[in-house]
Amino acid sequence: MPNFTYQARNAAGQSIGGDTEAADQQAAAMALMERGLMVVSLRQATGRKGARKRRQGKVKSQDLVVFTRQLATMMDAGLPLVQTLTALEEQTESPVFKPVLRNITERVEQGHAFSEALAEHPRVFTKLYVSMVEAGETGGLLAEILNRLACYLESTARLKKKVKSAMSYPVIVCVIALSIALFLIVKVIPIFADIYKDFGAALPTPTQILIDISNIIRTYFLLTIGAAGGFVFALVKLKKTKKGTAIWDRAKLRLPVFGKLVHKIAISRFARTFSALLRSGVPILETLRIVGQSAGNTVVETAVEKTAASIERGDNLAVALGQHKIFPPMLVRMVSAGEQTGKVDVMLEKISDFYDEEIEATLSGLTSLIEPLLIVFLGVVVGSIVICMFLPIFKLNQIVQF
Repeated sequence: MPNFTYQARNAAGQSIGGDTEAADQQAAAMALMERGLMVVSLRQATGRKGARKRRQGKVKSQDLVVFTRQLATMMDAGLPLVQTLTALEEQTESPVFKPVLRNITERVEQGHAFSEALAEHPRVFTKLYVSMVEAGETGGLLAEILNRLACYLESTARLKKKVKSAMSYPVIVCVIALSIALFLIVKVIPIFADIYKDFGAALPTPTQILIDISNIIRTYFLLTIGAAGGFVFALVKLKKTKKGTAIWDRAKLRLPVFGKLVHKIAISRFARTFSALLRSGVPILETLRIVGQSAGNTVVETAVEKTAASIERGDNLAVALGQHKIFPPMLVRMVSAGEQTGKVDVMLEKISDFYDEEIEATLSGLTSLIEPLLIVFLGVVVGSIVICMFLPIFKLNQIVQF
């Protein structure tokens, strides 16, 4: 369908510009007029250019959370969907999200289902998001489903924020430690090396190794930086491959301190997503497929895929989950109780709440533990360099030749 670029004025006299899709120019003008806009200019744009424009950038998760909560509130108040979407489009300040909302509004105005319009923007609205909206449209409970979806997104965003906040401190300290070490190696050690050169004797092995490292880094500085950058780039590329992602996800679960935290986050996300989809009326096999895709860990995704296959063969959910060690026994037992009482979604939500509390407690403990460990790490890195450089002074009578 052709894409048209327009300039128009709304009822308040404000100038509005953007893109719209329509069968022809007349249909585009009619669609704009139905939205209460007075068309100033309207011309056909290159289809590929318009499509490329919508693909640029990334919508922030916070913008999506706010949009969903406002959409749910306004729909719950009884406002029509098109009017709600138009209001949200006009008030959003995100230059990336605004054209997406404009396109969705236009598609809904043209008679497409809301879920179909959302599905045209997979980079913004996940399969989980679209499936829940589709279930709400089918059951006539769109406002209620949007409320659940908003709560789910808010809980997920809150968890991500806690994890990022806890992990940012050690990253900053490590960067500072490495920066100080690099400064000492490049700028300070050569000064000591020139002083010790006049001693005319062999230096202690640690000191000599440090001086040699300093000489190599200073001589081949650009090459060293390029090699380090290339190594990081190769790791990032490897992680983006299917095999690399699987290796990285398995390694994260086996980390000595952080492995349990990663496991709890994965289980919490699995349970909350599963509960939200089941409560929205999405079929269980479709739910498992979506949960697997949004698990965020290939180990969990593989286990969920095998669970779905077991259910297709006739096993119940608890038995299928119990076949995989990634799912803790408590989760399996509570799912089994939920199947007996017909409240699997409630049990899964309770599991998710429990693990969220466990994650918060673990993060608090890690923060208290990491702080002294990082101070020790910083002291060891800088202190080792300083000791190595002053070691000849401690043995001055042995290395100075008169």
